Amino acid sequence: MSPSPSSRRPQRRAATARPGLYDESLVDAELRAYLGNDKSRRIRRLRRLSADERQKETETEALIALSLGFPIDEMLPVERPLLPGPLAAVPNDYIVVRNHILASWRADPRVPLPRARVQETVTASYDHLVSAAHGFLAREGHINFGVSAAFPASPPPDAPQRPAASVLVVGAGLAGLAAARQLLRFGLRVLVLEGRSRPGGRVFTSSLGEGKAAVELGGSVITGIHANPLGVLARQLGIPLHKVRNSCPLYHPDGRTVTSKLDRSMDLVFNTLLEHATSLRESLKEAAEGISLGEGIERLRRLYNVAKSEEERQVLDWHLANLEFSNAGCLSELSLAHWDQDDQYEMGGDHCFLAGGNSRLVQALCDGVPVLYEKTVKRIEHREDGVSISVEGDQVFKADMALCTVPLGVLKSRSIVFEPELPERKIGAIQRLGFGLLNKVAMVFPYVFWDEEIDTFGCLNKERSKRGEFFLFYSYHTVSGGAVLIALVAGEAALEFEKVDPAVALHKVLGILKGIYGPKGVTVPDPIQSSCTRWGSDPLCLGSYSHIRVGSSGADYDILAECVNDQLFFAGEATNSAYPATMHGALLSGLREASKILRASEGRANSDQKKYALQKSLQPRNGVLEDLFMEPDLEFGRFSFVFSYITPDEQQTAGLARITLEKRLFLPSKNHNIKGDQKGQGPVAEKVDQEAFHLYAIVSQEQANQLLMARDDDKGRVAFLCKDLGVKLMGYDSTWEVGSSLISSILNARKTRRWLQRPKNLKI
Repeated sequence: MSPSPSSRRPQRRAATARPGLYDESLVDAELRAYLGNDKSRRIRRLRRLSADERQKETETEALIALSLGFPIDEMLPVERPLLPGPLAAVPNDYIVVRNHILASWRADPRVPLPRARVQETVTASYDHLVSAAHGFLAREGHINFGVSAAFPASPPPDAPQRPAASVLVVGAGLAGLAAARQLLRFGLRVLVLEGRSRPGGRVFTSSLGEGKAAVELGGSVITGIHANPLGVLARQLGIPLHKVRNSCPLYHPDGRTVTSKLDRSMDLVFNTLLEHATSLRESLKEAAEGISLGEGIERLRRLYNVAKSEEERQVLDWHLANLEFSNAGCLSELSLAHWDQDDQYEMGGDHCFLAGGNSRLVQALCDGVPVLYEKTVKRIEHREDGVSISVEGDQVFKADMALCTVPLGVLKSRSIVFEPELPERKIGAIQRLGFGLLNKVAMVFPYVFWDEEIDTFGCLNKERSKRGEFFLFYSYHTVSGGAVLIALVAGEAALEFEKVDPAVALHKVLGILKGIYGPKGVTVPDPIQSSCTRWGSDPLCLGSYSHIRVGSSGADYDILAECVNDQLFFAGEATNSAYPATMHGALLSGLREASKILRASEGRANSDQKKYALQKSLQPRNGVLEDLFMEPDLEFGRFSFVFSYITPDEQQTAGLARITLEKRLFLPSKNHNIKGDQKGQGPVAEKVDQEAFHLYAIVSQEQANQLLMARDDDKGRVAFLCKDLGVKLMGYDSTWEVGSSLISSILNARKTRRWLQRPKNLKI
C-alpha cells in the first residue's frame, strides 16, 4: 500500500544518541533468555523450574500472546468450538497452552514448531489441548508461516492430504501473496493474477541513481515492531532493521529552526485538542456520527483560544498535516466518532525501516508462488459451479474459489464487474469507507548534505490549505545504499499534487531545502535522479490507503472482509479493522483469508462440483494409501483395515477398508473395460495391474469385526459388506475426495500410537 502511517498520534521527543542498525530479534532478548534457542536446553530447563519460575514464565507468555492480539484470560470466539462444552467453560489450561505455543514459536520463527516439540515441553495430560491449540494457530496463520527456507510455498512432507481445490487470487500485493503462499502450504492449487508488471502493489521499492539506491515509493515504515509479522519475515531472512529515530526538528518557511519552547508548547496543544475531541464525541454520543474530526478540532481550538499567533498556527497546522498523513485523508473527511477505532490494537515498539527496501519481503513472498503479470481483472463471476475471472484481452480463468485483494479505491470505482452483484451490505461499506491519498517526491543526491543524526525533519507552510505540502522529509541514507531523501505530500496538498508537473514539484522541494541549509553554509546539490508518485491517478489503486470517513465506522472494515457464499473472499488493508492502513494489516488479512478458504474447501469436499484446470501445485501424494496398508491394523482374506483409534477398545472409531479384487471376480463380461477411476459411475477401482485392483470403503472397527465373523469366503463378505452393512465401495480418487480428513486422522493416530509405545523414559 502507500506509505504506512508512522503513528496514529505522532509525537516527537528529544534527540537521542545515534543507534546502529536495529535488529528485531533484540526485542525478544528476554524471550530467548527463558526459552533458549536449543530445544534440548529448553526441555532441561523446564524440568528445573520452580513453581514461582513457572508462574513467571506463564505470565510472560501471556504478555506475548496479548501483544499478538490474544486476550490474556479468555479464548477468542473462534477458539471456543475447539473444545468440548465442559472444557470451553473453564478454558484456563487451554489458554496457558495456547500462549506457550505462541511464545515458543516467536522465540525462533525461522523454523517450524511441530506439535510433537510442544508436547515435549508440556505434561502428557494436556496433549489434547496441545493438539487443539497447535492446529488452530497453524491454520489461522499465527505460527509456522513465513518466507524462510523452512516454509516453502508447498505442503510440508507430513501434511495431511486433502482434495486440491483451486483458487484464483486477484492481486499480488502483500495480502494476495501471503494468502497464496499459505494456501499452497495447505495443499490447494493457486494462481495469482496481477495487473502490474511487478509484484507488491502499493509496496514499491524503486532503484534510483547510479548506485541503484533502494527508494520506497509506496509502503515504507514498519509501524511498531513488537509482534509485527513483517518483523518475523525480516528475521527469517536475516534482514536488519533501522529504528526511526525520535528527533524531528521543524523549520519555518524562511528556513529558521522552530524553537524548542514553541515546539513543545504546540505539541502539548495538539495532543490536548485530540484528548478534548475524544471527550466531545463521548458527550455528543450519536450526534458525533455526523461531525468530522477537523470540524471538532477547529471548534475546540476556538473555544480554548489556542494557537493564536501566526507561528503557533503554522506549527499546529504541521501537526494536523502529520495526522492527515497518518490517516491518508483530510481532517474534514475523517469521522470524529471513529477515526481512531484501531488505536487499541496498535503494535508496540519502534517504527523501523527495512535495509534494502520492503521489496525484499515482497520478493521472498513471491518465491514459489505462480503469478501471471499484466492481467488486469475486469469481471468476476461467482456461481454454484465455481468462479470465472475475465481479464483485459478477453482471457478467462476458472477455479473453485477466488480471493479479491484489490485496493478499496478500485472497488469504489467499480472498474471490476461482479456477477452477480455484491450484497448491498458490502456495497454500502465500500461506499462509506474513505480512501485517501499520500504522495512523495523521492530524490537521490550525490552525497548526504543534511544532518546524518536524524531520520526525519519537518517544514512549516504559510498557507493552511497547503500545510501538507512537503511538510515532512524522510532520510533513508542508513538503509537505502545511497543519499536518499523523500518529501511527503498529505491532505489537500496531495490531491493538488497529482496535477503538478514533476519538474515544478522538484524545483519547489529544492527551494525548501536550500532555504533550510543555505543559511547554515551548506550547499544543496542537484539530485542525481528523482521520482514523483501519483497514487491517486494509478488505475490499479486510485489512492493510497483507507480511513474511516464521516458516516462510516470500524464495522465497515469487517463487512468488507465478509466472504460471499464461501466462494468469493476479500483481503487487503481495508478489510482489517484492527490494523487498517498498514502493511502488516494487509499481510495479516491474507493469512486470515487463507484459513477461511481452507475451511470452505473442506466443506465443499463432499460436493460433486466441476474442477477447473489450473496450474497444479499439488496432487494427492502418490503411495499414501499404499503406505498405510503396508501395516494394516486388521487383515483377513482379500480385506485389509486401518483405523484412527488410539487404543484398540475404541470400537466405533472410523477406518478404511481395502479390498483386493481380480477383474474376473468383478466384471460381468469380458467386453466391459474399466479405465482408471471413472468418478460418478459406480464403484470403479484404481488399477493395480492387468489382473488386480483395489476398492475402498469407510468402516468402523466394529463393522470390520462383524465382517470377519459373518462369512468364510471373500465373495460372501463383499456381499455382506454392501447389502447387510450398507457400505459403499469407492475407487482411489473418490476415496481421497470423500475421506481425506479420515486419512489424515488415521495418519495422526498411527503416529500417536507409536509415540505412546516408545520407552517410557523418553517422556517429558
